[in-house]
Amino acid sequence: MTAELQQAQEGGAAAVESQGRNGNVLINQLREITGIQDPLFLHTALKAADGNLIQAVSFLTEHHAKESGQEVVAAEPSDCEGSAVGKNQATSAVEATEDDEANLQEAVSSGALDFPSVQVVEKDPNATVNVVYEPSVAESNNRSKRKRCDVWGETAAQSEWRRAGDWPVGMKNIGNTCWFSAVIQSLFQLPEFRRLVLSYSLPESVLENCQSQSKKRNIAFMQELQYLFALMLGTPCKFVDPSAALDRLRSAFSSPEEQQQDVSEFTHKLLDWLEDAFQLAVNVNGNSQDKSENPMVQLFYGTFLTEGIHEGKTFSKIETFGQYPLQVNGYKNLHGCLEGAMVEGETEPSSSNQSVKYGQERWFTKLPPVLTFELSRFEFNQSLGQPEKIHNKLEFPQIIYMDRFLYGNKKLVQAKREGIKKLKDQITVLQQKLERYTRYGSGASRFPLPDMLQYVLEFAGTRLPRAAPCTQDLTPVAECQTSETPPTQSRVTVTQAESAKDVASALATSRQEPANEPLQFPRLPVKVPEGHIPHEITEDEISLVVACLQRWREEVEQDIKDLNASIALLSQSIDQMYSDPLLHQVPYHLHAVLVHEGQANAGHYWAYIYNQPRKSWLKYNDISVTESSWEELERDSFGGLRNASAYCLMYINKRLPHFAAGDYVNGQTQREVESLPLELQHYIQEDNWRLEQEVAEWEEQSSKMVQMDQSSSAESQDLSSDLGQERSCSSSSERMAHSLSSEHAMIAKEQTAQAIAKTADAYEKAGGLAALDKAFHEEYSRLYSLSTETPTPQNDPRLQHVLVYFLQNNAPKQVVERTLLEQFADKNLSYDERSISIMKVARAKLKEIGPDEVDMEEYKKWHEDYSLFRKVSIYLLTGLELYQNKQYYEALTYLVYAYQSNLTLRRKGANRGANASLIALYRRKCLLKLNDAAAALFESSNELRVDEGVNILNELIIPCMHLLISNDTSKDDLDAVEVMRNRWCAYLGKDMNEDLQLKLSEFLPRLLDCSSEGIVLKEPPKIRPNSPYDLCSRFAAVMESIHGASTVTVK
Repeated sequence: MTAELQQAQEGGAAAVESQGRNGNVLINQLREITGIQDPLFLHTALKAADGNLIQAVSFLTEHHAKESGQEVVAAEPSDCEGSAVGKNQATSAVEATEDDEANLQEAVSSGALDFPSVQVVEKDPNATVNVVYEPSVAESNNRSKRKRCDVWGETAAQSEWRRAGDWPVGMKNIGNTCWFSAVIQSLFQLPEFRRLVLSYSLPESVLENCQSQSKKRNIAFMQELQYLFALMLGTPCKFVDPSAALDRLRSAFSSPEEQQQDVSEFTHKLLDWLEDAFQLAVNVNGNSQDKSENPMVQLFYGTFLTEGIHEGKTFSKIETFGQYPLQVNGYKNLHGCLEGAMVEGETEPSSSNQSVKYGQERWFTKLPPVLTFELSRFEFNQSLGQPEKIHNKLEFPQIIYMDRFLYGNKKLVQAKREGIKKLKDQITVLQQKLERYTRYGSGASRFPLPDMLQYVLEFAGTRLPRAAPCTQDLTPVAECQTSETPPTQSRVTVTQAESAKDVASALATSRQEPANEPLQFPRLPVKVPEGHIPHEITEDEISLVVACLQRWREEVEQDIKDLNASIALLSQSIDQMYSDPLLHQVPYHLHAVLVHEGQANAGHYWAYIYNQPRKSWLKYNDISVTESSWEELERDSFGGLRNASAYCLMYINKRLPHFAAGDYVNGQTQREVESLPLELQHYIQEDNWRLEQEVAEWEEQSSKMVQMDQSSSAESQDLSSDLGQERSCSSSSERMAHSLSSEHAMIAKEQTAQAIAKTADAYEKAGGLAALDKAFHEEYSRLYSLSTETPTPQNDPRLQHVLVYFLQNNAPKQVVERTLLEQFADKNLSYDERSISIMKVARAKLKEIGPDEVDMEEYKKWHEDYSLFRKVSIYLLTGLELYQNKQYYEALTYLVYAYQSNLTLRRKGANRGANASLIALYRRKCLLKLNDAAAALFESSNELRVDEGVNILNELIIPCMHLLISNDTSKDDLDAVEVMRNRWCAYLGKDMNEDLQLKLSEFLPRLLDCSSEGIVLKEPPKIRPNSPYDLCSRFAAVMESIHGASTVTVK
C-alpha cells in the first residue's frame, strides 16, 4: 500500500500541487455544510460526485439521514400505507440502511450513487410526519372557526330557556349584533342608568309639538330601550330579543347591516341619542339648552383642562369628554396609557440661552360617576392598505385611583413626576453600565463578559496529551490508524479497513483517468486532539492565568448582581411613588370589560360585568350568562396570548350615591318590576303571556311529532302524550282545526280557569264529571249573555271570547259545544287535581264525538274566521293609533290591510268582520293627509325632499288608490280620489324646472290610469299578539279617543 501511494505521488505531483488549494476549499466547505469532520470521508464523497459540491452534500446528508432516520422510517407508517407502492418504498428504505456500509463502498468503487433511492429515504419520514400531523392542525382550525352567537333552537327544552330566579338574562344575536349586546348589558347592569331609562317620560304636548325627525327617532328608540330593559327585568326567559331597538338604531349607521359595528362607534351614538332624548325632558322643566342638568351628561361626561406652551405662547382650555381614548401601543398597563395621554412632549431647552417648555399636560377637573376608557387597539397599515388589530398585552387593575390625574393634585403629582424622571435617568445610566457587561466586545457580535471569561478559563485549563500525534502528512493510512491518539469522531463512522479500501479504490480509479486530469487525492490529515489547547506554557503560568480569570469572573458577576439590584430598587421606588395616601382618595372600581376576539375587520364581542349582589364576575356572551372569575377575565382581556383583548373598560365611583352598594335582598328584581310604570308592567305581562303561548304551542307540536311515530293503538298514560296521540290520528284538516282551537283556548285560558274555580262543591260531591257539567253550562250561559249585549262604540264583546263571535254569527251548535269542550280539555289548565280531573273528562268526551257529529272542515273555517277577525282588529287599532300620532305613512299600510282582510269576512256576514265604514273613513283620511304631505315635498324644490314625495306616491298612494277603485267604491272614496288627482293635475299649468316636469310625467299617467299596473303593497310590520283583556282595553281607549276630543295612545 505504501509503494502504491509513493508511485501515485510521484506520477501526479504536479496535478496535486495545482489542485490542492481548490480541493482544500471544497473539503472545508463540505465540513462546514455537513458537520462531518473526517477529511478522508469528505474527499471520497467529493470524488464520487466528480467534484460537484452540491451532489457531494446531497450524498453525505442523505446517507446520514438514513442512519439517523432508520428507526423513524421503520416505526411510522408511510404516506402510501395500505398500497403496494407504499410498502415497497418503506421496505427498500429499511434495507438500504441495513446494508449501508457495504453499499457505500460499492457506490464509491463504481463512481455512481443511486441518489433517487436515497431521496426516498429522506422524504418518506418527513412525509409520514406531515400526514400524521396535518389532521390535527385541520381539526384545530375547525374548532377555531366554529360559529359564534348561535341561539338555542325552537326545539329547546324548558330547562334550556327558562330563567332561574333573578339570574341576569342574555340577549339574542340576530345577526352580527354581539356589539349591541355587550354595550347594552354593561349599561343595564348600572342601577342608576337602568333607573333613568325605565323612569323616562315626556308630556303628550312635547310629543305632539316635536317636529325634528332626529328627535322623534331618539324618542322612539328611548321607548324601545324602555321595553327592552323592562323585559330584561321581568321576563321568565333566559334571554330577550332586541330586534325592535336594533331596528331603530341601525338606520343611524352608514355601514350595511350585515357588517359588524364598532363598540366605540355604537357607544358614542347611543350616548348621543340618549343625551338628546333626556335633554327634551330637561327643556320641559325650563332649563332650556342647559346640558349640565341632563342626567346622561351627569352620569357619563366629565371635563379636563389642557395646559401647555406652543411656540413660546401659553394656552389653556377646558374640554368635555365621554369615552376617554387611550393608545395601547408602547404601554404595558393602564396607568402607563393614562400617563402618556395626560402628558405630551418634553421639557427641554431649545438653545443654550433659552429654556422653553414644549408640550402640554391634561388634568381631569371633573370625573363622571361612570368613567369609560376606549382602548385604541386598531391601527391602519399603510403598506397593506387595511386596518390591523393590536394584540399587545395591556394590564389593568380592578381598582384604579384617579387622584394622580386630577387638577387638584397638580403640584403634588408634578413633583412626583419630576422624582420619577430622575429615578428613570439613574436607571438609564445603570442599564448602560450593565450593557457593557452583558454585551461585551467591539465587533458586530457581542457576548456576556462572564461567559467569555468562562470560555477562556476552560481553554486555559486544557492539558496536552501524553503521546504526540502523527506528524508526517503522507503517512500511510494503515500506519496512521494505529496511532495511540484516537481519530476525530465524525457523524459517519468509517472503520480502518473501509478507509484502506476507499483509498485503494480511489487510486485504482485515478490510474484509469487520462494523464492531463489532475489527481484529486487528499493530503492525509494530522490526527490532533479534540478541541484547542494552549501550547508551550508552564504550569506556573497556567495557574496564574486561571487564578486571574476566576477572580475577574467573580468580580464581573458581582458587579452585574449589584447593578441589577440597584435597578430593581429604583424600579420599586418608581412603583411606590404614587402609593401616597393623599393620592388614594378617589378610587374607581372596574364595572365592565368589553372584549373583542378576532381581527380588525371581523370578530366577536362579549362582556365581563361585575355583579355587585353576587360579588362575582359574570360573562355575558349573547344569550349565555355564566359565572366567571378574575383569572378568566385576565386571560381573555389583557391580550398578548391570542386574538382576544379588552376594547373598552368601564369604571364606576362606588362612593357616589349613584352606586352606593346596599344589601341584596331576595326578590329585589320582582320589587323593581312592581315599581315600574303601569304601562311597562302591562308590557311585561303581555310579553310573558305571549311567551307562555309560544311554549304551549311548541309543546303541542312536539307531542304531535312524538306520537306520530308511535303506533296508533298504543295508549299513553301521560296527558300531553294522550293529546298528541289523538291528534296524530287526525287528518291534516283536523290537525289545523285542533291547532286553531288550541290557540283560542289559550287566549281564553283565564276565563276558563275562573269557570273551573267555581266548581269546587260539585267536584267534592260528585267528582270530575259533575264539575265539568257545571262549569260547561255556567260558562256557556255567561258567554251567551255576553253575546246578546248591545254593543257600544267602546266595547266589542267579540274580542273577549271566540264563542261570543260564534254565537253572534249563529255558528252551528256542534261547533260551539266542541269549541267550549276543547277549552276545558286544554292541558295548560292542569293547575290542581280538580283541573286535571275536569281536563280528563273533557278529553274523554271529545273522543266520543264521532266524525259524523261535527264537520271538521266547517269547524276549521269558523276558527280561521275568528283568527282573521282578531288580526283585522289589531291592524285597525294599530292604524288608528298611528293616525292619531300623525304617522300617516305607517297608519295607511295597516288600515289598507285591515280593510282588504275585512272584505273577506264581511262577504260571509255583516257581523263577521269589523266596522268597515270606520276603516274606510280613516283609510281615506290617511290618503288625503299623505297626499298633501307628498305634494308639499314635491313643491319644496329640494332634490332629496322631492324624491321622498315621489316615493310616497309610487310606494303607497297610487297602489292604495287602485285598491279603492278596484273594489266596490263608495262615493266618499271616489271623491277623495278625484281630490288627489286634481291636486297633481294642477301642476301641469305651472312653471317648474325640467327635473320636476320629468318626474311628474312619469307618475301622473299611473295616477290617472288605474289599469296600467298591478297592485303591489308592502306588508305591514308584524304586531305583537295581545291577550283578550289587553286587546279590549286597547280597543276601548282608541274608540274613546276617536269619539272624544283627546288623543289617547295605548302601548
